[in-house]
Amino acid sequence: MGVEPACPVLLLFLAGIIIWVVEAEVHYYDFVLAEKNFTRLCKTKSMLVVNGQFPGPTIYVHKGDTVFVNVHNHGDYGLTVHWHGVKQPRNPWSDGSAYITQCPIEPGHNFTYEVVFSEEEGTLWWHANSDWTRNTVHGAIVIYPPHGFSYPFPTPAGEQILILGTWFTYDVNKVIKEILRTGKDVPVSDAYIINGQPGDFCACSKEMAYRWQVDYGKTYLIRLVNALMNEEFFFAIAGHDLIVVGIDGSYLKPFTTSYVMLSNGQTMDVLVKTNRSPGRYYMAGRQYYTDNLFFTGYDKTNASAILEYRGKYDRLSSPFFPEKLPSYTDYDSATQFRKRLKSLASKEHPIDVPRNVTTQMYITASMDKIVHNFSAYMDYTLLSSLNNISWVNPSTDVLQAYYRNLSGFYTLDFPDEPPYYFDFVADLRDDSTHPLKGTKVKVLEYGEEVEIVFQSTNLLNASDEHSMYIHGHKFYVLGEGYGNFNSTRDTETYNLVDPPYLSTASLPVKGWLTIRFKANNPGVWAMHCQEGRHLIWGMNTVLIVKNGSNPETSIRTPPPNMPSCASYPSIHKALEVSAE
Repeated sequence: MGVEPACPVLLLFLAGIIIWVVEAEVHYYDFVLAEKNFTRLCKTKSMLVVNGQFPGPTIYVHKGDTVFVNVHNHGDYGLTVHWHGVKQPRNPWSDGSAYITQCPIEPGHNFTYEVVFSEEEGTLWWHANSDWTRNTVHGAIVIYPPHGFSYPFPTPAGEQILILGTWFTYDVNKVIKEILRTGKDVPVSDAYIINGQPGDFCACSKEMAYRWQVDYGKTYLIRLVNALMNEEFFFAIAGHDLIVVGIDGSYLKPFTTSYVMLSNGQTMDVLVKTNRSPGRYYMAGRQYYTDNLFFTGYDKTNASAILEYRGKYDRLSSPFFPEKLPSYTDYDSATQFRKRLKSLASKEHPIDVPRNVTTQMYITASMDKIVHNFSAYMDYTLLSSLNNISWVNPSTDVLQAYYRNLSGFYTLDFPDEPPYYFDFVADLRDDSTHPLKGTKVKVLEYGEEVEIVFQSTNLLNASDEHSMYIHGHKFYVLGEGYGNFNSTRDTETYNLVDPPYLSTASLPVKGWLTIRFKANNPGVWAMHCQEGRHLIWGMNTVLIVKNGSNPETSIRTPPPNMPSCASYPSIHKALEVSAE
């Protein structure tokens, strides 16, 4: 439950100049995690949710506010909660990254997160961050401009949150536990959902589709959240253009489009003008599929909700479907959409692209496998890696070990480049790179300006788009392209003027992505592919940003009640008991 204090805005008059003095507000929420039954696709299952809701409750704040969220775990296994895209200046203790910044909150225990909204403005989201628990434990975060300030576009008549999600008709955490034991592939979802409902094109769902009523002649703000487990997603509204104005809690130069594409974990703010003939129109989405095209068994669900005009018209006719919603494998539509993302510069939101790069990294993102030779047969375990290193969670979180100078939990040798160079995008049906499993981190000095080129590889003939995400920092996307990165040719295409400022960005299939950021947030921060299957297989590393020269540029002291690391990993232990 959120507590909304009165708005503390003061007007001061000095020498005839009006000065706004805005005091940040403090909000309090309780998140109670417990199992509850839900029925979709003709089947009922019990699943872990927050406050009995799916999706979970929305957090509402203004830029500059602080939120305290007390998470009470009444579920059956330990987990953490992460505030996706929130910088959390100097406060990695509340980042909520399992075994990176804390150990899980065990069943029967609670932990209070302090979430500071320092620079974000727009839409973000929160989610569980232990294996695949985020599939059902997630919700939106709405960050309004500071009191006394307005949007950089006309104030909308209303707004609507649309959370895109994944539905399994069974307890997917039990399946993931077995997959982590055997190293095999993850299951295909049974449907995609919008605000918890699959919509009219799925079994037992036609009367349950989410509906949004609007008035004719208005402009509305839609806050989109891609909370799917693994997929990037196309979205469109029949008969209506979308005006994209924000992404990942940052503003964009507005542009009009018939569809949008969200990377996994990304959020987007779009305006829609209700200027069509009064009626009913589908808001629909489908996955953008970039994995091996020989596999055709991926989820082809068209998730749908309905935009309904108020007024009199024939409500018995079927809603219109968006004709311009791209197909599942429309690479060109995805690429062209991303090229249109450009930051909006203003006095309140300046563009500050790092120009004095002190650290350069070239990081390959790969699907890998380890072959096991048994006496009677051979088998393999699937892995994913960054620069040939597949992440292994330590038994004590990295932040505690770093802050207290404990040895033996991680090493400081994550490489700045891959150990082997070859044609990364060629059809490589086998893996001869022999990935290493380890807990290797990269250390950065405070204030360093960092450039990273991510390179997708086609090992195992399994190149896929990766949604690359960095905790604790946002970054500028300078460019992307297909093929092997060429440091002479491709740098000429960089956008150093108005690149998008993101926390999550797409690394193209068989391609490259270049980002820059300033390491100005001391702490321990995960950097990984957001897609669930790649993350649990090890496509992850950690950036440690050292303290600066004074207390204002140093990690805050830890809260007194950090969860202990007594049992590891908690979710697997609980699921083993429940399976007996």
